[in-house]
Amino acid sequence: MFGAAGVTWAQATAPEISRFRLERAGDAILLSTELQFELPTAVEEALMKGVAVVFVAEAEVTRERWYWMNKKIVSTERHMRLTFQPLTRRWRLNVASGLMTNTGLGVALNQTFDSLTDALAAVQRLSRWKIADVTGMELERRHWVDFRFRLDASQLPRPLQIGTLGQSEWNISMSHVQPLVLESSP
Repeated sequence: MFGAAGVTWAQATAPEISRFRLERAGDAILLSTELQFELPTAVEEALMKGVAVVFVAEAEVTRERWYWMNKKIVSTERHMRLTFQPLTRRWRLNVASGLMTNTGLGVALNQTFDSLTDALAAVQRLSRWKIADVTGMELERRHWVDFRFRLDASQLPRPLQIGTLGQSEWNISMSHVQPLVLESSP
């Protein structure tokens, strides 16, 4: 019995970034990516009980320096809070550029979905996210984009934060580093 449970857990797919693209549109640098991950049972159970789960996507643009560590040019975040509404049996996704607090969401995009699969598909797909402006960048220098995605356990209710310590089921994270090719406009 114990061995069978271990085999099932081992077959779960590891989180990965399946597609990653950077593009320049005018003076903006846009990031598009598709993330592949499955929700662990503990996370899905918490969601079904009405607990909000927050995913954070972070992008950092750095400029290479020969004499020291790379210089951070810009850093941006996107917070995605996923909740289940038991009365309506619908999923709600709030997307904001900053930390979500109990005092309000600030400026956020709100979407509702009929299924968890549809809601997760929206979390796993970032399309044309503006991460930086080209103005102020030294185009002749080499730049890097460091992208990170994670489940933010620090935004769970306090009792769950304590319960998640040391449990790998609550660790959903992935990252990707890619050079940013900037060309001068003709």
